[in-house]
Amino acid sequence: MNDSNNSGDKTLTVPPTKTLSLKRPVEQGVVRQSFSHGRSKAVVVEKVKRRVHGPGEAVHVAPKPAAPSPSPAAPAPGPQSAQPAHRPPVKPVAPRPQTGVVLRTLTDDERDARARALSDARVREEEDRKRQEADARIRAEREAREHAEREAAESRKKEEETRLTREAEAKRRSEEEARRRLAPAGSATAAESDPSVTLTPTSRNTGRPQQIIFNTPKPPAPTPTTTATPVAAERTSGAATPATPFRRIITPPKLAVPAVKPSRTGAMKDRGRLTVTSATASDGEERTRSVASFRRRTQRLKGMVEQKERLSREVVLPETITIQELANRMSERAVDVIKLLMKQGQMLKITDVIDADTAELIAVELGHTVKRVAESDVEEGLFDKPDAEENLQPRPPVVTIMGHVDHGKTSLLDAIRKANVVSGEAGGITQHIGAYQVQSPLGGYITFIDTPGHAAFTAMRARGAKVTDIVVLVVAADDGVMPQTVEAINHAKAAGVPIIVALNKIDKPDAKPERVRSELLQYEVQVESLGGDTLEVEVSAKQQINLDKLLEAITLQAEVLDLHANPDRPAEGTVIEARLDRGRGPVATVLVQRGTLAVGNIIVAGSQWGRVRALIDDKGQNCVHAGPSFPVEILGFSGAPEAGDRVAVVESEARAREITEYRERQKRDQAAARGGSARSSLADMMSQLKTAGRKEFPLVIKGDVQGSVEAILAALEKLGTEEVMARVVHAGVGGISESDIALAEASKAAVIGFNVRAHKEARELSEQLGIEIRYYNIIYNLVDDVKAAMSGLLAPTMRETMLGNASILEVFNISKVGKVAGCRVTDGVVERGQHVRLIRDNVVVHEGKLSTLKRFKDEVKEVQAGQECGMAFENYQDMRAGDVIECYRVEEIKRSL
Repeated sequence: MNDSNNSGDKTLTVPPTKTLSLKRPVEQGVVRQSFSHGRSKAVVVEKVKRRVHGPGEAVHVAPKPAAPSPSPAAPAPGPQSAQPAHRPPVKPVAPRPQTGVVLRTLTDDERDARARALSDARVREEEDRKRQEADARIRAEREAREHAEREAAESRKKEEETRLTREAEAKRRSEEEARRRLAPAGSATAAESDPSVTLTPTSRNTGRPQQIIFNTPKPPAPTPTTTATPVAAERTSGAATPATPFRRIITPPKLAVPAVKPSRTGAMKDRGRLTVTSATASDGEERTRSVASFRRRTQRLKGMVEQKERLSREVVLPETITIQELANRMSERAVDVIKLLMKQGQMLKITDVIDADTAELIAVELGHTVKRVAESDVEEGLFDKPDAEENLQPRPPVVTIMGHVDHGKTSLLDAIRKANVVSGEAGGITQHIGAYQVQSPLGGYITFIDTPGHAAFTAMRARGAKVTDIVVLVVAADDGVMPQTVEAINHAKAAGVPIIVALNKIDKPDAKPERVRSELLQYEVQVESLGGDTLEVEVSAKQQINLDKLLEAITLQAEVLDLHANPDRPAEGTVIEARLDRGRGPVATVLVQRGTLAVGNIIVAGSQWGRVRALIDDKGQNCVHAGPSFPVEILGFSGAPEAGDRVAVVESEARAREITEYRERQKRDQAAARGGSARSSLADMMSQLKTAGRKEFPLVIKGDVQGSVEAILAALEKLGTEEVMARVVHAGVGGISESDIALAEASKAAVIGFNVRAHKEARELSEQLGIEIRYYNIIYNLVDDVKAAMSGLLAPTMRETMLGNASILEVFNISKVGKVAGCRVTDGVVERGQHVRLIRDNVVVHEGKLSTLKRFKDEVKEVQAGQECGMAFENYQDMRAGDVIECYRVEEIKRSL
C-alpha cells in the first residue's frame, strides 16, 4: 500500500523512540559571579519567556520542577528559591483539538538531584559566611596588636627623652660645680651668676687644663648705636654680661690652654671612635685622650717599646725547615726571624728553606729550646714491636717451594692443593709467585709459597726465602742438582731456614735418587739417609706418591721450630706480589706475619698507602680478616707497591701520608744520585769515560706483576756490554696506556708488554705514530729478541784477507789521466776495486782503493801472478819505482751478544 498519493492527509506522526516537545523563546544574558577567595567569572544565563495563550487554546501545565539543575559556574540560589512561586489562577480555555504531543515531566531522580543541589548551595553559603567572619576577626586582632605596639614605642620614646633630659641636667650641675672649683677669684662671681658657663676639668693625661667655655644665650640683635667692644669690656671688668652675644674663652692664670682646631660645625673635633655614648652626647661635650693612649704616644716619641713577656717553647726541628714554619713553631713573627738572619749576613725570603743548625741558632737566640729530629723518625715504632709471651699463640708454618726450572715444583703444589695451576702458566713454566694454604693430614694449616725456577727470577726466590719458615727443595730424580737448585740452597742458608728435600719424579724409569743425594753433599746438604739432619721425601707429583709423608715432614719440622705470633695487635706483613688490575685497581698479594689484618684498616707498603677495601683469599673468596701466616690479596692501595715491601697498619691517614711522602722523597733522592753527573773519585770518572761511547737501546716495559717486571729488568741488565746496553726509559705494572706510547715516541724507544695488552686508545695512537708494540708471555722469548736487537747496534768486525803483492817497475805520466804505475804481480792475484797499501822502504805510505787495473790497453778485473799490468790509485799520485803494493779484501762480520 502506498500513501504517497494521498496528498490531503496531514496527520503528524512521531517515531515511537522520540518525544515531541515545543521550545519556548529564550533570551540570553551574561552575569559575573564572584567567589569568596577574590576571583570572579562570567556566566551565561538564559531567560525563558512565558507563552501567552490566546482564547480557545488548551494549555497543558506540567508540574513545576523544584529548581533548575545547578551548574559549577552558576551562582547558588537563595534559600527562598526552594519554595514554589505563587502564580495567578489560569483562566480555563476551550479544549484544543488532540494533536498527540505529550510534554515530558521530571522524574524522581531529577527532583532529588535538584534538591541536593539546593542543599549543597546553602551549605556553601554558610561556610563562606563563617570564613569571612574568621577573616574579619583575625584582621581586627592584628590591628589591635599593631596599635598596642605603636603606643609602646611612643612610651619608650618619651621615657628616653626624659632620661636624656635628666642626664643633661645632671651634667650641667656637675659642670657648674667644676667651674666654681677651677675659676679664679675674680671670675668666680661671674661663673656662679651665669649658669651658661661650661667648664672642663684638668686633663689627667697631660696635666694641662682644658678650655673653659661660656655659652651665653643669644638675645635679640643689638641696636646700631652700640660702639663699645664687648670683648674688651669683659676683659676690663672681669664679669660676664648676660646680654652680650658671644663665646668667650677664659684661661686660668699660669696654665697653658692647648689650641684646638674647630670643625666645620664649630664643635670640638672627636679624636676617638664613634660609639653609642658619643653619638647620643650633647654637642658641647668634649672627649679627651685616655691615660693608656698618652703613655703609648710618649713611648713612641722616646723610642721606647714595651717588651712583652716571651714564652719559652720546645721547638721540634727536622733536617730542613722553611722560615715560615719555623716562625709558626716558635709563635714568633717571621719578620723577626728574617731580621736575625740578615744580621748574620743571610738575605732570605719567608719561603726559603734553612738547615737545622741555622734554625737551632735562631731558636736559641729567641729564647726557645730545641729538639732535633730526623726525617727517618716518622718510621719509628712502625715495625718489630716486641710482644708479651702470654699474648703469643701458635701459627701455621710458611713453606716456600724452591728448585730448578721444570723440576716439578708447581705440579707438586697442584697435587697437594688438588688444583691445576700449571695449565694456566705460559710455556709450562712458572713466572709468578703464588701463595696458597692447605690443610695438613695431622691437623692445622700450612701456607705454601711457590717461586719460579727460571734464572731471571733470582729476586723472587730471595724474597720467598726471606718470608718463609721452611724451604722445600724440589730436585728431579732424573735430572739431579742444577744451577737454580744451588741458588735455592744458598738463599735458604742465607735466610737461616731449615731445608726439606723432595726428590720428585721417582716414577720415571731413569730416576736415580741416590745420585741426587750424593750431589747434594757437595753443597753441604746431608740428608737423613746419609746420616745428616736434613729431612728427605721421595715423591711423585704426577702419580701423587708420598704426598702425605711430605706434609707430615713439614708439620713435624714446624713443631720443632715452635712457631708463635700475636694475633691481637696491628698487622704486619710482606708484599709477595703486586699488580695493577684495570677493573679492581692496584692489587697486592700480602703474607700477614704478625697481628690481624681487617677490612677498613689503614695500611702502608713502601711508598704507597691505602685503606683496605676487600680481602680475598687464595680460593677467590672474600674474607673479613686475615691472621698470622695467612696469604690474602688486598684491594685499596693508592698505587701498586713493590714486591718485597713490608706492610704495616697505622692509626691514621695523616701518619700514612707522612710515611709515604718521606719514602717517596728518599726514592727521588736515590734516583737523582744514580743519574747525577757528579763523580766523587778518579775511578768513577774513568768508568764514566768508559761508558760515554756506549750505545743505548731504549725500552718501555709494562708487565702484569711487579715480580715479572723486576725479573725482566735484571735479565736485560745482564745483557749489557761495554759497547751497547739496554736503557729502560720506563717500567711499570699494568696495561700499556697512551702515556707509555707518548713516552716511547719522545725517547725513540721500543714498547714491550709482558702478559699485558695495550688499551684501545694506546693501540690507536701507536698505529698513528708508527710505533710497534711487542707482546710476550714467556721471558725466554723476550730476552732473546732484545738480545738480537741489541746485537744489531754492535759495530761489525772488519777482517782482512790478503790477495797478492806487486812491485812498481816504472811510473808513467799520462795526460788527462795522471800517473800510472807499471807493475808486475809477484804473488797471488790483484783485483780491481779492492783495498791496497803502498809500502816504501818497509813503511806504509798510503792506504786506499785500486781504481784502475789494465792489461795492455784493456781494463781487466784481476791480474794473476807473473803478469804485468798498469795500476792507478784513487786520489793519490805519489808513486815511485821500487814501491811494493799489497792488495787485500776487507770483510765485515756481524757480532752478537
